[in-house]
Amino acid sequence: MSMIKQPSPTWYKEIWAAGNNIRPWVGDTKNEVDFITDVMELSGSERILDLACGFGRHAVELSRRGFSVVGVDITPEYILEAERMAFSEGLNSRFICTDIRDYSCFEEFDVVLNMSDGAIGYLEDDFENQKIFNIIASSLKKGGKHFMHIHNADHAELHFPQKNWQIDDDTLSLPEFRWDKQSRRMLSGGLGIEFGSVVYRPDDTDFRPHSTIRLYSLQEIEEIFNSRKMVIKKTFGKFDQTVPASHWEPELLVYSEKL
Repeated sequence: MSMIKQPSPTWYKEIWAAGNNIRPWVGDTKNEVDFITDVMELSGSERILDLACGFGRHAVELSRRGFSVVGVDITPEYILEAERMAFSEGLNSRFICTDIRDYSCFEEFDVVLNMSDGAIGYLEDDFENQKIFNIIASSLKKGGKHFMHIHNADHAELHFPQKNWQIDDDTLSLPEFRWDKQSRRMLSGGLGIEFGSVVYRPDDTDFRPHSTIRLYSLQEIEEIFNSRKMVIKKTFGKFDQTVPASHWEPELLVYSEKL
């Protein structure tokens, strides 16, 4: 039987590093921003909060389009890179290095974003994870808009375990995903093979995940938002308005508004 070594409960503070700004998905940033501005019918004058902004790829792109953006992330290297990009272009954006749970404001923003998970489900337990939803709701003005891009629990429950592969400029990544039904968490692990290196057969008997994320179904998200006086307006299975949310899609995109 495979042995699963659980990641540290605070893995989300430890695994991020320089280099994610050259990953393949970074090239999708402009299309993703096009998508969210179109779906939410943004005018360009909105004030936006980007939670768990990473190195600021969405925040910077939105600033380039005239939005006023505040980005929050726990990783100092990411915040420094975001500040460097914004300063070099003279953009109207500000970045704050802190745990999302320590960021507090009340009805200051027209839009709140949680992109590429936006740390949703990353925290130690359900009680801590609920705090992110509290911050989303409290940060939005009445009538404000929220957009989240997360992994889909319905897909994980029905289609995991699953293996995938991704090609970077110098690395072949072989991610593997498993589902813990009891905790409703996705365990992510796998291998990275550098091109030109000697490769040996991996030991497949010991799965070592580097992250554990509490995933949510669309029904759970609806219940969470309804309890915070927010209502879901549109859902998608990927950054394509013709693709509906369903268990067939590993991603879940949800546009909501605060009543």
